[in-house]
Amino acid sequence: MYRTHTCGELRKSDIGKEVTLAGWLQTIRKFGSINFVDLRDRYGITQLLLGEELNKQLDENPLGREFVLQVKGIVTERSNKNANLPTGDIEIKVTSFSILNKSATPPFTIQDDTDGGDDVRMKYRYLDLRRNAVKKNLELRYTVNRAARNYLHENNFMDLETPFLIKSTPEGARDFVVPSRMNAGQFYALPQSPQTFKQLLMVSGYDRYFQIVKCFRDEDLRADRQPEFTQIDCEMSFVEQEDILNMFEGMIKYIFKQVKGIDYTEKVERMSWEDAMWHYGNDKPDIRFGMKICNLKFPSHTFPHQQNISSLINDVNFKVFDDAETVVAIAVPASSEMTRKEIDALTEWVKRPQIGMKGLVYIKYNIDGTLKSSVDKFYHEDKLKKIAEATNANPGDLILILAGAEERTRKAISELRLETGKNKGFRKDDEFKLLWVLDFPLFEYAEDENRWVARHHPFTAPKPDHIEVMINNDPTIADAAEYLKHPYAGIKANAYDMVLNGNEIGGGSIRIFQRGLQEKMFDALGMTKEEALHKFGFLLGAFEYGAPPHGGIAFGFDRLCSILGGSESIRDFIAFPKNNSGRDVMLDAPGTIDEKQLNELSIKLDVQKN
Repeated sequence: MYRTHTCGELRKSDIGKEVTLAGWLQTIRKFGSINFVDLRDRYGITQLLLGEELNKQLDENPLGREFVLQVKGIVTERSNKNANLPTGDIEIKVTSFSILNKSATPPFTIQDDTDGGDDVRMKYRYLDLRRNAVKKNLELRYTVNRAARNYLHENNFMDLETPFLIKSTPEGARDFVVPSRMNAGQFYALPQSPQTFKQLLMVSGYDRYFQIVKCFRDEDLRADRQPEFTQIDCEMSFVEQEDILNMFEGMIKYIFKQVKGIDYTEKVERMSWEDAMWHYGNDKPDIRFGMKICNLKFPSHTFPHQQNISSLINDVNFKVFDDAETVVAIAVPASSEMTRKEIDALTEWVKRPQIGMKGLVYIKYNIDGTLKSSVDKFYHEDKLKKIAEATNANPGDLILILAGAEERTRKAISELRLETGKNKGFRKDDEFKLLWVLDFPLFEYAEDENRWVARHHPFTAPKPDHIEVMINNDPTIADAAEYLKHPYAGIKANAYDMVLNGNEIGGGSIRIFQRGLQEKMFDALGMTKEEALHKFGFLLGAFEYGAPPHGGIAFGFDRLCSILGGSESIRDFIAFPKNNSGRDVMLDAPGTIDEKQLNELSIKLDVQKN
């Protein structure tokens, strides 16, 4: 046999045993006529002692980094113990060794503090995967996977596979398409999600389905996106929203316990989409810390139920605020001592193209109760005091104010809140806070197309008390300026998102299950009856045969792993990820295919070269 034990297994209780180990040589240290070797495998590191009796063999067969070795020897107690290693109390006095395979000099050092850059490590990913830091991430991924499966199995969910070669029905992100040789000129698509298949499984009577499944979207990438990613995809029949929330709140709490040892006993907070946008500027707020947004000025139609306090900033002829559609503020705790240089750096930060603001107004609420601002020329101290009260600021706080167009400014204040929260240490990797966001609008208005689009997807049901509004009204928008007065603008979706530490980790909805309502939804989205039948005739047909009420949710598996692992990038938790251009630099994919394959697929390329 190649080994009797792994490199992470032996302890003081094994002293005296004769063992055989196999693994990779991580380091070799020479001390006169003896050599110490760190031997590594998936399970850990064990120190080897190669005495002078092996020097002749070492001279004939010199060792190098990443050589694959088999060694035999006796477990002995180490004289210089290493408290940082589980095997640090022992070493193996080697009696014989064999080089199972030699290694070229690696392009980077295979250890946690590697000297390899991102591009090099991606190219040699099979070497990067040997590093302990990467191994820990994949072990965490496996643990999350196992915990999710165990929970769903215990709750009677059945793991059912769905096809990867499907029909292209783009509804947002672009599909990856696959040509069919047997059906010339026709294409499959890779699924953006198994959405319609899991609904069909509900029609088929499989009332609790799940799948940990690959999904594919041909879209621009960022830290939390990959062209292929993994979802924990789930669906249930004969359920209402409350059933879904309780079931999957339980799953995430179970994962916390199994993976992180965290007993998340508190009830998960719930928040409406409108409250999330009003208080935090986005629909996935990080509620680990306060600093809620103060809305000093906003378009009345955007938040029709909220009190307008624009009188606090009016009547001083300050054009920056007077001309702005939206003025919003946050109070940063214990920051009034921030220097002008630090504030200038924040001002430059909000001017970055990614944020897009023209500047930043600040008010220092000093410890002694006095106020000093960048707009003292326009606002006297009594006016500044009222603004400070509106933001719930305390002496010692710093108030930051942004002004501009509604959508951009609200997004910018949200990003500024997160940035200052991180800088102040309010966003801690070892603290986890869950949130349900509910009551999303069912529709969004696409101004460039003058029509409604689905905020989630076209199979999301309206709230039960909004179904009649949807059925009894014409979805046509006659005048773009009047769309907010349309009855459809007030329809809420029977949908829900789970948020963890400011990241959406899961989203789902109660589904439409009646053909008439589904056809009404397609009509609202501008689909003709012919188009709806062409794209989704199979689903509409299935609804004719006793479709049950059903709903579900999909969790971003990669993203959940990255948050639990304390990383901002899902790439760290994927064995073979793509780079930011969607390329696999290890395989050099995507790549060209030869003329013969193109002819077999009836494809002729017309690529415009730069």
